[in-house]
Amino acid sequence: MKKIILFLCLGFSVVLHAQNSVTGTITDAKSQPIKGVTITAPELHKGTTTDDNGTYTLNNLPNGTLKLTFSYIGFATQNKSISLVQKETVLNVSLEEKAFQMDEVIVSTAFNKLQSQNVMKVEHASMRSLQQKGTSTLIEGLATIPGVSQVSTGTSIGKPVIRGLSGNRVLVYSQGVRVENQQFGDEHGLGLNDAGVESVEVIKGPASLLYGSDALGGVLYFNPEKFAEAHTFKTNFSQKLFSNTLGSNTSLGLKTSTEHWKFSARGSYNTHSDYKVPDDNRVTNTRYNESDFKTGIGYSNAKFSSVLRYNYNKLDLGIPENGIAEQTKSKKTDYPKQGVFNHLLSWNNIVYFKNSKLDVDLGYIENDRSEFEDSDVANLHMKLKTFNYDAKFHLPKFGKMESIVGIQGMHQTNTNSGEEYLIPDASTNDFGVFGTFNCEWKSNVIQAGLRYDNRKITSNAHGISGEEGSFEAINKSYDSFNAALGYKTNLLENLTLRLNAASGFRAPNLAELTSNGVHEGTNRYEIGNANLKTEQNIQTDINLEYNSDHFEFFANGFYNHINHYIYAAPTGTVLDGNDVFQYIQNDAMLYGGEIGFHIHPHPLDWLHLESSFENVTGKKQNGDYLPLIPANSWSNTIRAEFKIKKWLTDGFATLNAVHTFDQNNVSGFETRSNDYTLVNLGIGGKIHVGKSAFDVNLNGNNLFDKTYTAHLSRLKTDGIPNMGRTIVLGLNFTI
Repeated sequence: MKKIILFLCLGFSVVLHAQNSVTGTITDAKSQPIKGVTITAPELHKGTTTDDNGTYTLNNLPNGTLKLTFSYIGFATQNKSISLVQKETVLNVSLEEKAFQMDEVIVSTAFNKLQSQNVMKVEHASMRSLQQKGTSTLIEGLATIPGVSQVSTGTSIGKPVIRGLSGNRVLVYSQGVRVENQQFGDEHGLGLNDAGVESVEVIKGPASLLYGSDALGGVLYFNPEKFAEAHTFKTNFSQKLFSNTLGSNTSLGLKTSTEHWKFSARGSYNTHSDYKVPDDNRVTNTRYNESDFKTGIGYSNAKFSSVLRYNYNKLDLGIPENGIAEQTKSKKTDYPKQGVFNHLLSWNNIVYFKNSKLDVDLGYIENDRSEFEDSDVANLHMKLKTFNYDAKFHLPKFGKMESIVGIQGMHQTNTNSGEEYLIPDASTNDFGVFGTFNCEWKSNVIQAGLRYDNRKITSNAHGISGEEGSFEAINKSYDSFNAALGYKTNLLENLTLRLNAASGFRAPNLAELTSNGVHEGTNRYEIGNANLKTEQNIQTDINLEYNSDHFEFFANGFYNHINHYIYAAPTGTVLDGNDVFQYIQNDAMLYGGEIGFHIHPHPLDWLHLESSFENVTGKKQNGDYLPLIPANSWSNTIRAEFKIKKWLTDGFATLNAVHTFDQNNVSGFETRSNDYTLVNLGIGGKIHVGKSAFDVNLNGNNLFDKTYTAHLSRLKTDGIPNMGRTIVLGLNFTI
């Protein structure tokens, strides 16, 4: 099997050589040609734009069925499947005007449909739209998406929360491979930078059918920035300045492409001082520094497409332990601190046959994490190495039905070299096999699938049995069968209904199985449980959407039942001055949803009014509330779009008010949180100077310098509020 996969990955397959091309003209409803329409073949990582006459050409395309996407601001995006059986194919497309944002192709689901065609409701957000909100980190931007929150430690460390689930229950994908970075720890951030990222897709609910263990709560899928169009060379420079943290974010990238080859590279540097609270004091040692480098090289022809990408991320993170103490504007981290080095290497290959294709993703991730208490000698040093593979075979289309079968797996090792051990030296091996199909007729779509997984965990014994920091050796195997079923239909011309039911699972992680010591982040003594069972859940979702030229409405509801939910519960004893907690299991349930609307009133075509409300409740079987459940929130935005002669285009001004409600539904060891309202302001656009142009945006976040503490802030128990007012200036040049 390994030889076969390698053989296919290299593109050595018996397929007919072809030099197919597709050409055509893009027009509007009045048959007028449209200049600047973007045409992309996502699988081949290539694209082009229409000329003054609205015409386009794509060369060197494979035989068989290929998907093309046609998009242009102000028009509805179209996704076309064409069957290339001759050298030259003509495909003319008429685009329909649409006032709202463009529809997007969803990569994180199996069949890469436009969201309007997709069975699952997947949230899609471009990095450009998130950055225009003036957030300082990637996770802060993600937390503005309905249904997504963050567990934060200051401004430098944030962990995503999807509908009340976080940590190992949320899977993160970057460059097409799963990111493994010791995500069981609350103080362990994503280790990803938004530079060189095109967009993010959020699956809110179990996605084990496609991703296996740890996708029980949902998936964050980051899409890398696109390569340049053929025969072009582009350079991009961006700079952001942050008043509160005296911070700076600098990024420089370049990319170029020929007809077959593609190359890109981007480096960025991010540095911040301690953040300031509304009384003008700074929270000591919340400063951090980040270096990030991304590069990619690709090749495609009429037989196969191959893309190799690499991401290096270095984090120097201060750990706030003394609250508001020494006041300094220094960006050099003090002790205690973390040093984290992430290497992510991915290789995507697609081999085309006459009526089918094979898609193979290989990934290697190395996470090197150290903690320094009072010197440059690491007290804690963990190195996690992960190799994963994902092979999907797209079967020939049968009538209106598309089918995929695939295998996935992972080999992972964890080694310790410091004095302290959070988890033992261990290895994890995953293997999964799945099949799924999608059938579409008229406005109806049905999608279903089935999957089997096995995870094996083995660890080494460490220390003296019974003493703090010791671990017993374990050898565990976990199996799970999972299924998903979804249905989408148009109840009316503009009214869409989606119904989904899916199961998911999560094998217990090493911390839950083996912990035996004080968890510094929570100031409690934690004891693992080697007898924990696999978490197994089933979630039902309903999504209702109405779309017209000037009004959009959505309502999402979900109910998530989890068997054998794992959590730490107090034992009632004290050890070395710390309360003792042990990992146990109980059935649990989470329910809630999101609702919102978007008004684009006519004839005020420059005005947008948006509002959304999100809610989630989590309870154990005995009626007690689950920990780390985000408070309800209500976001309202007024957005104006404008143009000033020829020197300012794509202008925008936004006023946003977010009200976060009281959170009184807390677990036994949590504290309640008060409500608060934050007001944010943003303005920007594209400025033209001669033949040059650059994007600029100016943001004021927490404009009225409100003192507040987010419920999921890990500094809440120390009485430390979140960041006060911050002004953000961003510039972006593309040559």
